[in-house]
Amino acid sequence: MTEGHAAVLEKDFVPPKEHETEFSHVKPGDTEFKGSGLRDFFLYRDLGVAKATKGQVIAHLVKANMPPTTGTGWHKHIADFQIVIMTKGWARFMYEDKETLVEAGDVVHQRPGITHYLFDYSPDMEYLEIVGPADFGTVEAPAAAEVPAPTPWK
Repeated sequence: MTEGHAAVLEKDFVPPKEHETEFSHVKPGDTEFKGSGLRDFFLYRDLGVAKATKGQVIAHLVKANMPPTTGTGWHKHIADFQIVIMTKGWARFMYEDKETLVEAGDVVHQRPGITHYLFDYSPDMEYLEIVGPADFGTVEAPAAAEVPAPTPWK
C-alpha cells in the first residue's frame, strides 16, 4: 500500500462506536451446518457475525445438501451489500440474462437488487456469503431469461 493511500484511509476511516459491534472468533467446531436457512437444498453454518455486528452484517457458509432440481427460482435480495466467495466446487447462476459460472476462488459482488437464479451446482459446492444487513429480504422476481437445465449428480 502506498503512503498516500494509507493517509487517505486513516483520514477518512471512522470506526464504529465500541458498543455497535463486538469481537467474534468462531472456530470450525463452534457452529454446525444446519438446514434452517433460506433454501432447504443447502446447509448453512452461522459464523457469528450477525450477533457481533448487532445485525449490521451476516456471514455464513453455505453448502450443497441435495442435487439441484428446481434451483432458487428468480429472485432478488433487499440488501445494501452482498458478496459470494466460492470456497469449494462450483455453481452456475443467471444474473439477469447472463449465465455465470462461479468456481472455487471466485468472488462475486451481487449489486443491490440484481435479479438472479442459482440453478446448478456441484455436490461439493460451498461458499461464503456476506450480506448487510443481516435480516435482508428475499423477494420473487420476474424471469429475466430462460434457465439452462442443471447437471445431474452421479
